[in-house]
Amino acid sequence: MSAAMVAAIGMTSCKSSESAYKKAYEQAQEQAAANAAQTATQTTTPVTTTPVTTTPVATTPVVADNSNVSVRKENVSLVSGTGLKAYSVVVGSFGVQANAVALQAKLKGEGNDAQVVKSPSNMYRVIISTHDDKAAAVASRNNVRARFADSWLLYNN
Repeated sequence: MSAAMVAAIGMTSCKSSESAYKKAYEQAQEQAAANAAQTATQTTTPVTTTPVTTTPVATTPVVADNSNVSVRKENVSLVSGTGLKAYSVVVGSFGVQANAVALQAKLKGEGNDAQVVKSPSNMYRVIISTHDDKAAAVASRNNVRARFADSWLLYNN
């Protein structure tokens, strides 16, 4: 008899929780339908756009002023290459000569006249180009800055 009573209580408890879930589901469905109806009845205001007009701007030619470009002065000695002119563009500095020679070989393979020099501080500098005047060296350095962001100018004493 007690087993029948436990079974009867168990069956009634399942039904009540099922109906609670069903009520919550139905309320959520009603709320979603109400939100959809409210969204459908809202009016939207049209957006007006104004065309963009452009006015030509007068441009002033830029004259390169190389007077403020810094140049490092070192009395370097040629380790490998064809020879230096007054101004050179340095793209790498290494404490180990083999590393400098490897970069030089890579640059030469790309068609550059790369050279390796040794500084008084025993650093091996890799030069990608060498020039007689500062303006040409600055232009060359600016061209390689995309690839060698830390490139700089060297003036050989």
